[in-house]
Amino acid sequence: MIEPAPTWPAGQRVAVALTILFEPWSDGKSPSYSVQTTNLKPGAVDHAGASWASYGGRQGAGRLLRALDRHEVPATFFTNARCVEQYPDAVARIVRAGHDLGGHGYTQDGLLAYMEPDEERATIRRCTDLLTSAAGKPVRGWLSPVLAYTPHTAGLLAQAGYGWHSDVNDADLPRVMQTPHGPIVGIPTSEFTDNRVLRASPRDFVEVYCDTFDYLYRHEPGSLLVLALHCHFGGRPLMTAALDQVLTHIRKSRDVWFARHEELAACARATHTPKT
Repeated sequence: MIEPAPTWPAGQRVAVALTILFEPWSDGKSPSYSVQTTNLKPGAVDHAGASWASYGGRQGAGRLLRALDRHEVPATFFTNARCVEQYPDAVARIVRAGHDLGGHGYTQDGLLAYMEPDEERATIRRCTDLLTSAAGKPVRGWLSPVLAYTPHTAGLLAQAGYGWHSDVNDADLPRVMQTPHGPIVGIPTSEFTDNRVLRASPRDFVEVYCDTFDYLYRHEPGSLLVLALHCHFGGRPLMTAALDQVLTHIRKSRDVWFARHEELAACARATHTPKT
């Protein structure tokens, strides 16, 4: 089903939402992907991979914050709750800059898909408490690590007080979803994150997002473009330079709304017509 085109708050032609993923792994764990072309044998600790992943909290988040500030663009930082413990200064900078924090599990390898409902509920609560303490206000949004959610996740989030989540890859626009614990807004996630070009060229990132924006702007008024990067990769100069080019290109067009996910959720709720 094709969703009807919404009316963005000031009648903008296209909404653009930036998803920034801030992710650590458990001790002794590392991403299943990296810039290394040779994988270690199973069971070996990948120290280089772990070091590569830690770049986000050490350097990458700061560089992305500076880029967003230059372009005066807001973002939603989906943040593993362990970042509050490992990189409190980086999380504090995100909050001070006025960007939104969204829940993203405790660690990137702690997947909800492997949990029973009670463990999943407890994980959501633990993450909520840590991120709320860092943000100084309730955390309202969520994106499950690697989109590994369960049939219970949306309802558990609504029960915990969340207003929206981004575990959505079957739609183009935000929509209100019903759960056993009340409604929650589902906001589409990105189709092309920065790690798609790990062993290719950052130019692919530029071309994909610029071309997609141009298509939506030309042909689909009321559309949404979600753009996504990881702090540990997108925050490196070779990828932040690509982001800079994309934002420079988009900002040349009029009637573009750079929206936080919280704002998209509010728009969806305001235009939602309950079924009778």
